[in-house]
Amino acid sequence: MKLRYSEAFYSVQGEGRFVGVPSVFLRTFGCNFRCMNFGLDRGEPMRDEKQKAGTKHNQEVQDLLDKNVHKDTKEFNDLPIIHTGCDTYASIYPEFKHYNMLKEVDDVVEHLLSLTPNGKWVQDNGQDIHLIMTGGEPLLGWQRLYIELFEHPKMGDLKNVTFETNTTQLLHGEFKDYLQNQDRFEITWSCSPKLSVSGEPWKTAIKPEVARDYADVGGSIMYLKFVVADRTDIEEAGKAVAEYKAAGIECPVYLMPLGGRSEEYNLNVQEVANICMEKGWRFTPRLHISLFGNAWGT
Repeated sequence: MKLRYSEAFYSVQGEGRFVGVPSVFLRTFGCNFRCMNFGLDRGEPMRDEKQKAGTKHNQEVQDLLDKNVHKDTKEFNDLPIIHTGCDTYASIYPEFKHYNMLKEVDDVVEHLLSLTPNGKWVQDNGQDIHLIMTGGEPLLGWQRLYIELFEHPKMGDLKNVTFETNTTQLLHGEFKDYLQNQDRFEITWSCSPKLSVSGEPWKTAIKPEVARDYADVGGSIMYLKFVVADRTDIEEAGKAVAEYKAAGIECPVYLMPLGGRSEEYNLNVQEVANICMEKGWRFTPRLHISLFGNAWGT
């Protein structure tokens, strides 16, 4: 079995529990969401309504398709950055699938290790490089292959794995059993349920039973992370947290300001931080935006 992924890169973790930690990111292809409304005015129809009307892409992606960017651009890293909808559009839309790599696990491992300092996960100074499984949605379709990836002989010194997930995909039995029984690396579930600002309907985006499934993996660590733009999102986040709590999920809650560009991000970063202090929730920056801007491979 081969893994399809759009990019692998070495950077610092920009969000959540491990902000600032040097990490290798593996961005898999495919997602059950489209998040077409990020960055748009409120009042936009939700995704299910747009699909009924025949809309499959947000306007920026549709513009790229109309201009044949998906046919004329030679390399993945040369694809334009967009500022509305999902910023990793080339990892989710089938029209951009051909830019993604399809590799055997041996080749994926070699690629990942080539990105680390000295070709290993634990450095000579004792500090370890984290592996971030991201997407797209990394738990969509690739779970059984991850067992082979993590058990590869050259992955033996891996100490920390984070799954950045939209928290809608239950764990496959074989993969869950594997995670339950391994004790070599620490598992973190970075759960980012999508609020209405994304354009995804509540009934498909908020899945407490899925978070419960992740929390049942013994020894793993979980947190909830909500992307917010205004007070409406804060209220929605509170409602979602209540649903997760009712399902037995007690974990840290992070708020992260919406904004793929530094000028947009800086507009509401202080307000979100103030709200976190009011609620007793945790604030997470988008450190990669501050350091590198919104770019592939960061």
